[in-house]
Amino acid sequence: MMTTWTDVCGADEIGQEDVISVEIDRRLYAIYRSPEDGYYATDGLCTHEQVKLSDGLVWDHVIECPKHFGQFDYTTGVGLAAPICVNLKTYAVSVVDGRVHVALGAESDSA
Repeated sequence: MMTTWTDVCGADEIGQEDVISVEIDRRLYAIYRSPEDGYYATDGLCTHEQVKLSDGLVWDHVIECPKHFGQFDYTTGVGLAAPICVNLKTYAVSVVDGRVHVALGAESDSA
């Protein structure tokens, strides 16, 4: 499958240790900014009950779902706490000229 890089937001639109959601082609993605100013992308809905992750709590490299408090490492997509049974899909991210781009159509190797 061919990778398509999509410009999703300005790098300064996301605060440190925060997350925003973006919708592209009727699919929701979550875009994160780590404490070290790294940028990451995952699917935007929790794998447990399809709740919007951008409404959750972010700290270090963890996103906590706002509904049942399941947690994921957003850098790898790995579920860290119950009731999570399925990992999140992650996507490659690059920042070019202050804009965040996500590689859609290809999952990150860590997913």
